[in-house]
Amino acid sequence: MIFWVGGSVVGIMGIVSVWIYHQRRSLQDSFKNAQRQLDIIKKECEAERRDALSKLKEELHKRRTEASSQIRKEQLDLERTHILAQAKSEKLQEREQKIEESQRALQQTERTLARLSDQVRINEHKVKILSEDLTTKLENISCMTKEEARKTLLKMLEEDVLLSNKKWVQKVEEDARQHAKEKATTIIVDAMQRHVADHVAAHSSGIVYLPSEDMKGRIIGKEGRNIKALEMATGMEFIIEGNAESITISGFNPIRREVARRSLEKLMIDGRINPTRIEETVQSCEQEIDEAIVQYGKSALLDFNIHGVKDEMVQLLGKLQFRTSFSQNVLSHSIEVARFARMIAEELGLPRPDIALRGGLFHDIGKALSAEIEGTHAILGAEIAKRCGEDPLVVNAIAAHHEEVPFTSIYGPIVMIADALSASRPGARRETLSTYLKRLEKLEDIAHGFEGVKRAYALQAGREIRVIVEESTLTDEQAFSLAHTIARKIETDMAFPGQIKVNVIRETRSIEYAR
Repeated sequence: MIFWVGGSVVGIMGIVSVWIYHQRRSLQDSFKNAQRQLDIIKKECEAERRDALSKLKEELHKRRTEASSQIRKEQLDLERTHILAQAKSEKLQEREQKIEESQRALQQTERTLARLSDQVRINEHKVKILSEDLTTKLENISCMTKEEARKTLLKMLEEDVLLSNKKWVQKVEEDARQHAKEKATTIIVDAMQRHVADHVAAHSSGIVYLPSEDMKGRIIGKEGRNIKALEMATGMEFIIEGNAESITISGFNPIRREVARRSLEKLMIDGRINPTRIEETVQSCEQEIDEAIVQYGKSALLDFNIHGVKDEMVQLLGKLQFRTSFSQNVLSHSIEVARFARMIAEELGLPRPDIALRGGLFHDIGKALSAEIEGTHAILGAEIAKRCGEDPLVVNAIAAHHEEVPFTSIYGPIVMIADALSASRPGARRETLSTYLKRLEKLEDIAHGFEGVKRAYALQAGREIRVIVEESTLTDEQAFSLAHTIARKIETDMAFPGQIKVNVIRETRSIEYAR
């Protein structure tokens, strides 16, 4: 038992010894491998150290080189700055020298001015003394005190200034008048060029020509019953001359006169002339005239594309077809005024040319009633337009187109200008000889009403008034003022077409004879 156990122990020990031997060998091999790896690592570390050292030396060399370059650059900049600073310092020194020289010159100038100031004070004192002596001598010579002389001088200066002011005002007014005349002429000429009348305005005649002598007797009738029936039905007077070949219809109402004319012409064509037929014909013509009146009014409104006008206005507008003013048909005149007013408003660039149009078309509408109702046609027309709902601007333009009421807008003067333009165009109206002569007489009377006027003559059909003044009473400057005053007086007291030239003449003649 023990041997076996011992044998086992011996075997185990052998195994352990073998195992230990192998482990030792393995450790030795591992150590040798580790030793070799360590040598290799040492060699690599040494190589890396050498490379790092080499790179460090290169980097240090590079940094040293860059530092040297930077230092040289900074040295150059410093030297350049030093040079600039030295140059500025030299300039400052030069400026200081100039300032010192200027200060010395200024001090010298101040001393000179001080001496001159003293001399001026001395001279002022001398001048004051001389002025007092001269004033005293002048007062003794002129027998006037200083205050009286000052007042006289101021009065003379005031008169001179007033005269110069009048001349200046006259020049400004003349320039403004010329500019306004050119502008107004341009606008009016443009309006006239754009307007062309389609036909000559019809003139309602109160004369009916008889085809034969027999017709005259038939119209008169037995014991004059036919002519009496005509006068009763129409309200007109029929004048039949003995040897005349026409019948004159007399009456103030132009519409009734037109009814009478048409009735008489129809009766002559029909041939049946008796009181019953006369009444029927007159009634038929009255109806025709009423329809024609409405048609004329609607046609005028349609020409301008005007809508919304009350029937009363349409009827009154149509009645103007049978009214004339200085031989000019009032409806045609109203249509012309409407066209001119709209054109002028458009030329001026106004926002509501339709206001000017309506004001021009309705401006004489009161003439359809002026024979029946008291009042001027402008005021009556304005009342009718207001009652019929027209714009207040239109109402004022109608009322003010003869300046009977003040203007409230620019459309009023436009209608007034258009009215004058239509009435004064060549051939539009006729002026009677008596009216023409009265206008010339009034023009001369206005000129004779001023002091210093010797004679006055109206020339060029009233377009010029030539005034001859007393040369001993008025000066040339006062003659200028007189021309201005006469022109303003004419504008205030007279109504005239176009413009009137006021020509004031002052002359002095010296005559001597050689014998």
